[in-house]
Amino acid sequence: MFRLLSTTNLVLAASLLLGACTPSTEKNAAGTDMTASAVDSATTTAPVPPLPAPAEGKPSGPKPAWAPTISGPMQAVIESLEAFKSPPIPSLSAVQARKLPTPTDAVQKLMAAQDIPVPPSKVDTTGRKLPNGQRVRIYSPQGAPGPLPLIVYYHGGGWVIATIDTYDASARALAEQVQAVVVSVEYRKGPEHKFPAAHDDAFAAYQWALQNAASLNASNTRVAVVGESAGGNLACNVSLMARDKKLTVPKVQVLVYPIAQADMNTPSYRKNAAAKPLDKPMMAWFAKNYFRTPADGQDPRISLVKANLKGLPPTTIIGAEIDPLASDGRLLADQLEAAGVPVKYQLYPGVTHEFFGMSAVLPEARNAQALAAEQLKAGLAQ
Repeated sequence: MFRLLSTTNLVLAASLLLGACTPSTEKNAAGTDMTASAVDSATTTAPVPPLPAPAEGKPSGPKPAWAPTISGPMQAVIESLEAFKSPPIPSLSAVQARKLPTPTDAVQKLMAAQDIPVPPSKVDTTGRKLPNGQRVRIYSPQGAPGPLPLIVYYHGGGWVIATIDTYDASARALAEQVQAVVVSVEYRKGPEHKFPAAHDDAFAAYQWALQNAASLNASNTRVAVVGESAGGNLACNVSLMARDKKLTVPKVQVLVYPIAQADMNTPSYRKNAAAKPLDKPMMAWFAKNYFRTPADGQDPRISLVKANLKGLPPTTIIGAEIDPLASDGRLLADQLEAAGVPVKYQLYPGVTHEFFGMSAVLPEARNAQALAAEQLKAGLAQ
């Protein structure tokens, strides 16, 4: 949730982005590509060297007590994050918390320390300001003919912290791997703007994307929504609002460790109360800053498991084992299935909240991105 989607298709996995670097400007936004050229063995006489192994971060110490099953590369990211020695977020104001180093910064630091390269991106980006003042960033695959599929993406951060810059890696990976135009959405945050401000902004940006798809070289019918954490909650809400308001409903949605309810006593909350980078006290801090009153937690826009989920598009839910929100994703998958919605649920072992955008150093992130791309491609094929 900081500033910062089984068996995976191996061909797709070989071409994953290694894009965990956050850009400071549009023109220097860093992304990566590992696409290998196909070799025809029938016409090649010289031996073909094997592809280099994807980069992985390497830990330096013992596994933390709160994560005995953590993978080595994930542990290396956590060690890099803890080296910043930041104060606990719940001890800070929202303004102070937004200035702290993030897991994205930790990945960048780890890559620099371990000489992990970042190949050039094959995605162009442009910033736009919407009529209501919202900012979005448009990710367009270089040289792809249109109209392309359209993905509207919502970043995480507990509806309180983080920006589209923080989650650049995820949006960039989706654009390149799906060959789709991605509209990454900024939205108002608490405590300055309480619930349902972020939810209203999420839907406003979706409407804008549909209305302006042609100018983005995208289709306004082959549309998907994707979100991480609080953004996963927003993405699902957009699908619900589109259904209820008789607008174009997304053909598919991908929800990465979404917030799906407000009960902080689920099995994963109890098991991962002290996890990093997201723990139970931080989730309570997010709620305090975004909710007008505790009763907002019971609103079906927050507690998606209480919403009418019938008629939603096919859904892929991606979870992390070491995450207070792991149970949220499983509960939401069960409720979607009960409502007749096709659901694919995948829990990745050994990784924590925020792992999805860390494909530069985590094999699990590469696999999850490949799964997300596979599901989005299938849903957006027609």
